[in-house]
Amino acid sequence: MELQTVGEPWMLGVFFIVVIVMIFVDMFMLGRKGDTKVSTKEALIWSVVWITIAMLFNLWLYFYLSGKYNEDIATQKSLEFLTGYILEKSLAVDNLFVFVMLFAYFKVPEIYQKRVLVYGIFGALILRSIMIVVGATLVSQFHWILYIFGAFLLFSGIKMFTAGEDSGDIENNFIIKFLRKNFKITDNYHGEKFFVKIDGKTWITPLFVVLIFIEVTDLIFAVDSIPAIFAVTTDPFIVYTSNIFAILGLRALYFILADMSDRFELLKYGLAVILIFIGIKLLILEFYKIPILLSLGFVIGVLAISIIASIKKTSKKI
Repeated sequence: MELQTVGEPWMLGVFFIVVIVMIFVDMFMLGRKGDTKVSTKEALIWSVVWITIAMLFNLWLYFYLSGKYNEDIATQKSLEFLTGYILEKSLAVDNLFVFVMLFAYFKVPEIYQKRVLVYGIFGALILRSIMIVVGATLVSQFHWILYIFGAFLLFSGIKMFTAGEDSGDIENNFIIKFLRKNFKITDNYHGEKFFVKIDGKTWITPLFVVLIFIEVTDLIFAVDSIPAIFAVTTDPFIVYTSNIFAILGLRALYFILADMSDRFELLKYGLAVILIFIGIKLLILEFYKIPILLSLGFVIGVLAISIIASIKKTSKKI
């Protein structure tokens, strides 16, 4: 099955230019005072900026497709982008909560967290790009793999819904065991350095260990999120752009959520319900195609309910 796309080479070129500019802006503007913590106000402003840019891109896409094709196609693709963006952004929030836990466990100083997140998100962009290309190739060659994606998402959603709050034994994690077996790890942080020379030998710092954890964590979460986006659309251009836009700006979003992660304890159940819904959507694809507007409304509705319920529940404890 050949995947149909509205994307053209020049559109990808423009998209890449926008992404590169956004990455540099994110690196040099957010928390530009390297020795200070990113304030919640600053992070909130930049989160709004990234979301606005993504929505402006979607608006441009709508008007461009309206002129080239027709309004129906433009509306469909714009809704697919918006649904994919919200879906990927919401799943990424769960990822950020894991980052909060990792930074707390390894006692990463707040002024160094910015550097780890820069490299972590940059690595995530590369990994996601590779996985999307692989996913699109598989779907184009083997349409039935969408049903495997559906079964996997259904299983993941049920597992997330029934899983406890156990964060796992990080000290005995396979990543720690591998790094300790193959590298020398310093006991203390050495500023923002990932590697240091001690007695002529190269040692890795705890900051590098945290970076590896973040990259592996994102890879694990991507196994859920990439199949999920293919349930929204199989257009490679929409899949790729909505996913990458959702990843951009996560550094700013992290600094908003870092101090309030305990206020969204019910969010994971909302995400679980969304994964189950997306899984079912893929499994019944042969018999009934759930309208994109219904999917968008369901995702937004479940997210809103889980967030409001979380806030109400935690406010009673205060």
